[in-house]
Formats: sequence, C-alpha cells, structure tokens
Amino acid sequence: MRNTEEMCGIGGEASNTSMNSGANSPYQPTTEPVQSRSRLGGIRWDTGYLRSSVGILKILQLLLSLIAFICIEAVMTCLPCSSIYFFEFISCSAFLSTCALLLIFSLNLNTKISHINWNLMDLICISACTLSFFLASVIMAALNHKSGAEITAMVFGFLGTVAFGLNTALAVRDWRRHRELQPGRAPSAEYTRAPTTSRGEAEAQGHTLAH
Repeated sequence: MRNTEEMCGIGGEASNTSMNSGANSPYQPTTEPVQSRSRLGGIRWDTGYLRSSVGILKILQLLLSLIAFICIEAVMTCLPCSSIYFFEFISCSAFLSTCALLLIFSLNLNTKISHINWNLMDLICISACTLSFFLASVIMAALNHKSGAEITAMVFGFLGTVAFGLNTALAVRDWRRHRELQPGRAPSAEYTRAPTTSRGEAEAQGHTLAH
C-alpha cells in the first residue's frame, strides 16, 4: 500500500510538474493573437505614399477643397444662387472623392482589390475634378456678389484646380508607364531592329569564317 501511495505521489508530482512547466512554457500556442494578426496584417498605413509627391498633392487637394467648401458655406445671402450651389457641389464632391482615393492608396487597399485598374480610376477622378473645379471657379468669378466668402472660395477653387492639374499630369505619366510594363505588349521598333542587326552581323561573320 505504501509503495502504491508513493508511486501515486510521485506520479502526481510529475503530472503537476509537467502541468506547471507547460503553463510556464513560453512556447504555448497563441491561437487568438495569430488570428488577429492575420486579419489586420494586410491593412497598414503606407507612409512612403503619404510622403511621395502624389500623396502630398492628395493631401493638398483635400485641404483646398475642404477650405473652399467651408468658405462657400459661409455665404449667407445670394441672388441668384446657382453659381454658389454649383461651386458647393463641386467642392464637396472633390473633397469626398479625394478622401476616398487617399484612403485606398495610403492603406494599400488597391492591392487587395486587384481587379480594378486603380491608376486609370485615379486618372479619371482627378481629371474630372480639375475640369469641374476650374469651371466652378470661373463661374464664381463671373457671377459672385463681391462678398469676402465668395472671393475666398473662388481663390481656393483656383488653387485646387492647380493641385488637381499637377496630380493629373503625374497620373498620366504613371498610367503610360504602367501600360508600357504590361506583359504581351508589342515591342517597339527600337527593339525589333536590334535582333535584325545582330543576325546580319552573325551572317557576315559566318561568311568571313567560311572564306
């Protein structure tokens, strides 16, 4: 009986020791943190994009369109009000579209939704904002009521037009570069002439060696 009790005691101590060592072991499986990391690992702020020229222009467009919208909202009286309503719609639309594009590119969501050509989408949005902001600012310059809020909104509208125009030029450059790098594209004449020249040189060298 004593041997059995001692063996049970030793076995209990061993099991308790193994349980304690397992509880204190740093190599326990961490299922919950791994799941949370896998869910949130793909979404992160791309500080490189925010510091780039395109990212800085996006932030500038966001601020200019917001200030222009706030200034046009400060207009209390207007007759007629069609130019103010149009400018209000354009500045608000430019702010919302720029905010959406900035979030998509700065969070790398464009890599998660790869079936959309985001370069072309960005080009269409900012070129439309450039033209509409310019048109709204010109109309505001022609039909304003000489109030300080309208003039300030008009000035920020033209500044926003410049910012969107610069971004459009950069987007056109990136879009052309992306098209040139697409697979299956026909090589340019510069690259088609090079193999012909090399074959001619090889044939000339072959004739020289034969003679």
